[in-house]
Amino acid sequence: MISRRNVMAGIGAGVASAVAGPAMAQSFPFKPNQRYPDPAVEILDPSFAKYRLYSSTLEQVATGMRWAEGPAYFPEGGYLLFSDIPNNRIMKFSEKDGSLSVFRSPANFANGNTRDRQGRLVTCEHSVTRRVTRTEKNGKITVLADSFEGKRLNAPNDIVVKSDDTIWFTDPVFGIAGEWEGFKTKPEQANTNVFRIGTDGKLTAVITDLVNPNGLAFSPDEKKLYVVEWKGTPNRSIWSYDVNADGTVGNKSKLIDAADQGSLDGFRVDRDGNLWCGWGSNGTLQSEPTDVNGRKIYQLKGKPEDLDGVMVFSPQGKPLAFIRLPERCENLTFGGPKNNRLYMAACHSIYALYLEAHGAT
Repeated sequence: MISRRNVMAGIGAGVASAVAGPAMAQSFPFKPNQRYPDPAVEILDPSFAKYRLYSSTLEQVATGMRWAEGPAYFPEGGYLLFSDIPNNRIMKFSEKDGSLSVFRSPANFANGNTRDRQGRLVTCEHSVTRRVTRTEKNGKITVLADSFEGKRLNAPNDIVVKSDDTIWFTDPVFGIAGEWEGFKTKPEQANTNVFRIGTDGKLTAVITDLVNPNGLAFSPDEKKLYVVEWKGTPNRSIWSYDVNADGTVGNKSKLIDAADQGSLDGFRVDRDGNLWCGWGSNGTLQSEPTDVNGRKIYQLKGKPEDLDGVMVFSPQGKPLAFIRLPERCENLTFGGPKNNRLYMAACHSIYALYLEAHGAT
C-alpha cells in the first residue's frame, strides 16, 4: 500500500500550484487517500468522533511556498490569504476556481493575518517595518502599531481580533533573529510581549513575562486568552489567562505542554472550545550521537514524520485527535461557506479538511 508520505509522480488534478516567477519554491505532489474514513485523522479520544466527517478526506489545495504561515479566511470573497514569509509575499487561494495568486509582494515579511469584524485584513509585518497594519476596503494600508514606549516593536507574529474590536498580537524576535524570515537586527524592546490595541488606538503590553510568545486565541466566550510560549518552560507550552473586563489578564495557568519533542506554533479554537494546534518537531537533538553508516550523528528527538500535523485538545488540555500531514503545520484557520473547513498552512503547502467542527467567531 502506498503511503501518503511517499513522493508521488505528478500533482493531483485540481490542486493549485504556486505562481511562477523568481519566488517559486518547492512544490510537492500529494495523493489524497482513497478510503473513507481518512486514516490521516487519528482519534485519540472517542469524544472526537462527532467532529470527524466519515466521507471527507485530506486535500492539498496549494503548494510551492517556502514557509507558509498566517492563514485568514474571508467569507465575503470565498478566499484564503496566507503568508509565504521567506518569499516576502502574501498569497491568495480562491475557493471559487482553485487558483493561487500573489496578493501582495513585497509584504514586509508578513507573518500572522486575521480578518477584523468589518471584513478587513489585519497583518503582522514580521520584519523591515515591524508593525501591525490594516488593509482598508479601498486598498489603503493603515498602520495600527509600530512602536511601544518610544522603541520599535520586535517582530509582530500572530494576531486576533476580539468581539469588542480590540486587537491582540504577540511580539517575539523571530523576524529579526536571523536572515531567513527577514533581516537580522538588534531588538529594542526589553521584553517579548503580548500587546493589546484598544479601540482608541492605545497600545498596551498585557503580558510581559513570556519568552517569545507565538500563537494566540480566545476561548469562544472570550473569558480565556490562550498563548503559546516558545521553549520558555523549557518546552513549548500553551498558557491560559483569565480575561478581565478592563482588558487586562490574570490567573495564569499552563494548559498544554508539548514535551521535549513536539512543537506548538499557531492554533485556533472551535465553537466547543477545543484547540486545534499546528504541530511538528521542535528540532531538539538527542543528548548522545547515533552511529549511522559509520558516522556519529546527533539525531532529532522524535521523528518529524510522526509529529507533523495538527493536534486537537479539549478545553481542559486533553488530547482528542491528531491529523497527520506530510509536512509540519505552522498555523491554521477555519473557513469555507459553513466555517467547517480546516485550512492548514504546512511549510510548503496548504491542506484542507472538511469537519463537523466549526471555528469560533
